[in-house]
Amino acid sequence: MKSIERISVVGMGYIGLPTACVFADRGIDVCGTDVNASVVERINAGEPHIVEPNLGVLLRQVVESGKLRASTEVQPADVFILAVPTPFHKNEGKHQPDLTYVEQAARAVARVLKKDDLVILESTSPVGTTERMCTWMAEERPDLSFPTQVGEMSDIRVAHCPERVLPGKILEEVVNNARVVGGITRKCAQLALQVYKIICKGDCWATNARTAELAKLTENAYRDVNIAFANEMSLVCDALNINIWELIKLANLHPRVNILRPGPGVGGHCIAVDPWFIVDSAPDVTPLISAARKVNDGMPDVVCAKVADRASQLKEPVIACLGLSYKKDVDDLRESPAVQIVETLARDKVGRVLVVEPHISKLPSSLSDLNLELMDFDAALAEANVVVLLVDHMSFGHVDRDLLKGKFVIDTVGMW
Repeated sequence: MKSIERISVVGMGYIGLPTACVFADRGIDVCGTDVNASVVERINAGEPHIVEPNLGVLLRQVVESGKLRASTEVQPADVFILAVPTPFHKNEGKHQPDLTYVEQAARAVARVLKKDDLVILESTSPVGTTERMCTWMAEERPDLSFPTQVGEMSDIRVAHCPERVLPGKILEEVVNNARVVGGITRKCAQLALQVYKIICKGDCWATNARTAELAKLTENAYRDVNIAFANEMSLVCDALNINIWELIKLANLHPRVNILRPGPGVGGHCIAVDPWFIVDSAPDVTPLISAARKVNDGMPDVVCAKVADRASQLKEPVIACLGLSYKKDVDDLRESPAVQIVETLARDKVGRVLVVEPHISKLPSSLSDLNLELMDFDAALAEANVVVLLVDHMSFGHVDRDLLKGKFVIDTVGMW
């Protein structure tokens, strides 16, 4: 078995930083890499730049012990884990994967590779990305052989092990969740399994890289389709004057029915993005996945129409928008439908918009450029005559109903 003394984690964001901390906590020397110098500085000071329960304590421990350090340059190691963004861009109405960050990371890693090193891609990626990563690294290092070139006899091992954790529970799930490990070759998969068994209590399943890539995309597309069904039923309920929350509760009494909860849309870097990777790779055979995406992407417009209708009944509408993150109790705004809703209401001048988000200290530029400001929950509630609950943060849960009397209340998440 290969001796694993040092691991390099490239990309110190929502996945990379917790993963690096957990490996360091198991006694592995870890070097984290990020292109953002301020992020590197904060990590080396033992201060996380993201909000995640218990991460601050763990980060301080592993930094103080000398097991984790960060740099803006990739450092030599035995194993390299790439955890960089994989967004999409729109081109003539199509959603196409943007692998720029993966390519940049792969080429940077290639420059410090040595024989017998292992490179693992954790970023959720379209099928074939791990193989393309081999090509990019081979272009940088013609002196080394890669598994797409010579198979099991390659100098470098390459695998894909997609992250499958829930923000807010990352430190728990990175250890306890089952992992799918896909190697370009069998030996690649076996070496990657050895790495993840250092930290994983959950089962680790070996497969090939392409299957591992599609497995992660399938998990998120499955949820997206089910959320789209719930959202579509919420529109049916609106049309028929039926309470969607009671309907779902009753339907789910059936032992083989589990309808998910509707909402203002789908956000985050996974469910809102990954299904498009499948559609892009096989557009002729994915009408259901594509339709689900369109249903969920259309929900912010539905919410905005409801707010506009209520506001039109008031002489001076003041709209309190509660929550900006894509899910409850996190600070992650990526692909958040709540952000889109607030931006649309402000741009359309539906009324004076008040923004409440307890998990961030400043608004994203798309909102601050519209002269919006963060407000305290109680102050916003006191001023507003329209209250729009966009995220079911725990801090929004217990509201004195007397404070809502005389106001239009739009609860998009079924919390009140």
